[in-house]
Amino acid sequence: MFGPKIKTEEFEAAALPHLNDLYRTAASLLGDRTEAEDLVQETYLHAWKSFHRFELGTNCRAWLFKILFHRLHHQRRKWFRLRLAKSDDTLEQTLQYAPPVPEALHDEEVLAALEKIPVDFREVLLLADVEEFTYKEVAAALDIPVGTVMSRLSRGRRLLRGELAGLAASMGIANAAGIKKAAESGGGGEIA
Repeated sequence: MFGPKIKTEEFEAAALPHLNDLYRTAASLLGDRTEAEDLVQETYLHAWKSFHRFELGTNCRAWLFKILFHRLHHQRRKWFRLRLAKSDDTLEQTLQYAPPVPEALHDEEVLAALEKIPVDFREVLLLADVEEFTYKEVAAALDIPVGTVMSRLSRGRRLLRGELAGLAASMGIANAAGIKKAAESGGGGEIA
């Protein structure tokens, strides 16, 4: 049904090296390790079923990320319909606790700031800045124009700078207020 054994070996050689990158991105976008594992598993299942259409020697990583985002958007549509169907009784269960600001900046705070960025911008930030895809690869993975990638990346970086500057200012880090003001006004305030 799925072809000879060499097909399995080709798939494993091409696709499995990207497992950690896919999982890291899925976990960042979903904020839940179990859901991220499920999404990556769905991605690999879909990739396996479609591998006969994949052209060996092309960018398998970009192909897998395109599948991941396709599956993610499909899941979000389902979740949105489910949330509309839920009653108000679940409000208490969906409230999130905002912990107090710590005295030192850690990866968790940076990830929390990233999660405050709207999902359209966060996806582009993760693919371009974390996974180091080219604008063209990001555009293909998200099925949007390259110009939109550049626009979302610029705005997403500005929003992230604002979130991090707010966090830094609340922690008493010098010059953070100026950075936040520059980020909010659209300026290119850099963190010194």
